[in-house]
Amino acid sequence: MQILDENTRVTKAAGVVGSATLLSRIFGFIRDVVIAWFFGAGLSSDAFFVAFRIPNLLRRLFAEGSLSISFIPVFTEYLTNKGKEEAFELGRSAIRFLSILLTILAISGILLSPVIIRVIAPGFADSPEKFSLTVTLTRIMFPYIFFICLVALCMGILNVLGHFAAPALAPVFLNIAMISSVLFISPYLNKPVIGLAVGVLIGGVLQLTLQVPFLIKKGFFFWEKAKIYHSGLKRIGTLMLPAVFGSAVYQINILVGTLLASLLPEGSISYLYYADRLVQFPLGIFAIATATAVLPSLSRQAAANDFIAVKDTFAHAIKLVLFITIPSMVGLIVLREPIVALLFKRGAFDAETTRLTAYALLYYSIGLWAFSGVRIVVSTFYALQDTKTPVKIAVVSIFANIVMGIILMGPMGHGGLALSLSLASMLNLTLLARALRLKLGSMEWGSVAKSAGRTIICSVIMGAIVWVVTLFLLSSKDITIYGLFFGLMGSIITGLVLYGGFSFLIKSPEFYEVLAVTKKGIRIK
Repeated sequence: MQILDENTRVTKAAGVVGSATLLSRIFGFIRDVVIAWFFGAGLSSDAFFVAFRIPNLLRRLFAEGSLSISFIPVFTEYLTNKGKEEAFELGRSAIRFLSILLTILAISGILLSPVIIRVIAPGFADSPEKFSLTVTLTRIMFPYIFFICLVALCMGILNVLGHFAAPALAPVFLNIAMISSVLFISPYLNKPVIGLAVGVLIGGVLQLTLQVPFLIKKGFFFWEKAKIYHSGLKRIGTLMLPAVFGSAVYQINILVGTLLASLLPEGSISYLYYADRLVQFPLGIFAIATATAVLPSLSRQAAANDFIAVKDTFAHAIKLVLFITIPSMVGLIVLREPIVALLFKRGAFDAETTRLTAYALLYYSIGLWAFSGVRIVVSTFYALQDTKTPVKIAVVSIFANIVMGIILMGPMGHGGLALSLSLASMLNLTLLARALRLKLGSMEWGSVAKSAGRTIICSVIMGAIVWVVTLFLLSSKDITIYGLFFGLMGSIITGLVLYGGFSFLIKSPEFYEVLAVTKKGIRIK
């Protein structure tokens, strides 16, 4: 009964995070549409995306990645075994100590921006104008890491205390700030893209500000007494150092793709960026949401040494994620070009740019299920406070991505870089799953495989029928934007109804669970 309650808690929490993330992704796509309309795919957009990739990578490495998943298990253990007062003191110390480190990091990043750009995008050195602009944008946006890392720490505290909505809603404020900057700041600057960078910085401030009232409501007061250095910080740091690589292998691999893409024709970085944004939609709403929701539960079970419950919760989470991401993968593959056209094809984003972005999306989509599964398996390792295993496997995955990227970029261009990332993620998931089995014994892989098999059958049939539907709704070369919108919506709704209907007919447990949670509502106090 306790395991069942924990699984229900995970599903509800995933629903809260997923709903908030959906809103964030909607604003994120509006943001990308505005950026694509205003800047297209060229010098300015390439410079911005490279510059933005750096603080975004650091956010994934030190904030949403290693910091969150290292902090949550230790904070949970203090809360479970030593009480709220000691846990809150650890939280306040972490905020103060981290603020000092982040200030040093931000200043260093600003000073070393030229060196960083030469390493991250060596191809930019051939264009002084592009290189100079990228350095300027990097310097403006680097302090963003200060704010977003503190947001991640606040997220960890709130999630353990049962509140998931505010941290998940934070990116909405970043997207609003970036959209507003393009509309109201960029038009008045000699280099309009600088206004977009300023919007990123404003967004960071707004995201941190949002967390404060919810922490206070939970009884966490920043101003109360706490040491700058708490003994628990050493354990967090011990977990965090190797976790920097293990938890963010996807982002590191994306960075590898950016580096290699800088050697390809102009616009390649932008094609990969826009395609990655589309893959991030289901990845963020479902996979990352579930991983965020499951980590506190797994941490509580691990702190109580209840490893049977850990296995059950893990299997529940992985089946839930595959139930959603496999049909999402099929849908993206079938509808990739009309989706790109509807969202981005306007202004400087022309038909050829649409085709090349859809080409990248095809190969990114193939790995969606693997990207998602990795998040759940890695969360399980960190709940067990094992950071060494994921980092060892991450090194193998990164090396494989580099080798495959170099091999495939020749014949396939930027599509080869997208495919190499998908293949590397599949390898990463396979090795992680094997290592987890060796660590905990049987992980209910039989039930996971059975669930995945049902999901694949439903998804393939659904995809084939949707493909036929698109021949009637989206085949016209002269289709208007309204025809594209209604045709795409009709295809998506058809896919959802078919997948739900097939899942109902084969009596998929995941379908009934999602349906039950949806009927009851997903609000968590």
